Formats: sequence, C-alpha cells, structure tokens
Amino acid sequence: MIPSSVRIFVCEQPQDMRRSFDGLALAARERLAEDPDSGALFVFVNKRANRLKVLWFDHNGHCLLYKRLHRARFVLPDQRSIDARTLATILRGVPTSRR
Repeated sequence: MIPSSVRIFVCEQPQDMRRSFDGLALAARERLAEDPDSGALFVFVNKRANRLKVLWFDHNGHCLLYKRLHRARFVLPDQRSIDARTLATILRGVPTSRR
C-alpha cells in the first residue's frame, strides 16, 4: 500500500521505454517540472500504452517498476497528480479486443 503522503505524478507524453533510471529522472524534471529525488512516484507509458514504468527515489537510489500488458492497455487520467487508488486502477489496465 502506498502511503497517502506520497505524491504521484503522471507524464502525459508517451516515453520511450528503453529509457531507464537517468532518462526517466530527466523526463520527470523536464516534462513534469518535479524533482525526481523527492520521493514522489512518477508514472510513464509508451506510445502504444501497453508498457508502463514507475520511477521513485527511496533515500539512497532510484527504483523502477516496469509492467507490460498483453491484450490490454493503460489508460491515463487527465490529471497530472493522482492518488494511490487511481494508480492501482491504471496498473490493472483496460482489456482490448484481439486483432
């Protein structure tokens, strides 16, 4: 469970999922104008919205959660700042029809 005191930010612009710690920290700083070392969670998705990364700093280094969906996609809210419940909803994804 994520404490309610933790801030969660969503980057609306799709990101290249080849980016890792430093690239996503730079995106948090440039795209969201937030400090990636603040302890907040930063949510990024790719253009197809089937891959998601969450970046956070835990006092001595960055951590990265990476999720890839099969036959589903992530739907981001219109807000830039969200709560833990909304993040859980995003992580579930929305099923898509098979091609």
